[in-house]
Amino acid sequence: MGELPSLSIEDWRKTLDTNLTSAFLATKHQIPAMVARGGGSLVFTSSFVGHAAGFPGTTAYAASKAGLVGLTQSLAVEFGARGVRVNALLPGGTDTPSNHANLPGAAPETRGFIESLHALKRLARPEEIAEAALYLASDAASFVTGAALFVDGGVSINRT
Repeated sequence: MGELPSLSIEDWRKTLDTNLTSAFLATKHQIPAMVARGGGSLVFTSSFVGHAAGFPGTTAYAASKAGLVGLTQSLAVEFGARGVRVNALLPGGTDTPSNHANLPGAAPETRGFIESLHALKRLARPEEIAEAALYLASDAASFVTGAALFVDGGVSINRT
């Protein structure tokens, strides 16, 4: 993290490998099996960052997550006729232990600030994100493919 001129090529590659290349590799090996059995559903975890909003110091993260949306759309078109649906989930701030660890020593008002960025004025519970992923993976979403589904509490649209 940091402004682009201070971002090392190693940090750039690590972020893209973690967020985008890993999805490419997993999909490369999953899709043949899905096609062979007549279809399936892939759900990537992207972000509103890089798709609907930008934040300073998130260049590599935003590029990798935006790349997931492009990967989603391309794969949806390429494999839809063979029964494979591909969608991306774009979560907002989520109340997880990992997010708590990202703010070590942060003042209590930091959480309040992050919550205020969301139209719902709160963070998601992990279960709320999981339910959206389950929907995309389920037969209830049988006509949904190539979608970038915002499950972000309105952070991508909030301007207050």
